[in-house]
Amino acid sequence: MEVLKFAFAVFLSFLPGFLGVMVAPMSEGENFWYSNLLASDLTPAAWVFSVAWTILYFLIGVALYLVMRNQRVVSKAKVVTAYMWFTINIIFNVLWSFTFFGMHSPEYALAVLFTLIIIALFMARAFMRVNNTAGWLIVPYALWLMFAFYLNAMIIYLN
Repeated sequence: MEVLKFAFAVFLSFLPGFLGVMVAPMSEGENFWYSNLLASDLTPAAWVFSVAWTILYFLIGVALYLVMRNQRVVSKAKVVTAYMWFTINIIFNVLWSFTFFGMHSPEYALAVLFTLIIIALFMARAFMRVNNTAGWLIVPYALWLMFAFYLNAMIIYLN
């Protein structure tokens, strides 16, 4: 049963990636608009994004699993709050892909990304209140989002 719970948590954490692929380019050559944008010199190669997101989604999945296991005795309200922030995170993560790649709007995407950073921080705090390790597993994701904010802002600035 725990294996199924773990697999379900990881599956849920990868949902934004699965849904985001529908509106995001798979490679630079598949999206003329994106590949013609000027970007920061710090923009990683395309494969780095794939590796980074795979690791981050997996960490989020492990964190969600730890919340689902709920080893510490905590109130049901804290667990529900953690699930709420996780759900809002999924929605805004997909929304960023849609606004940036689907709508070709780095400006709106930057606003979504700013909101997503705040959501990730609240999610980390909510997870930490259920399971300390779960909260810390969200920190790399929040840091990556901050880097993504910089990259998104540079695209706006340079274009």
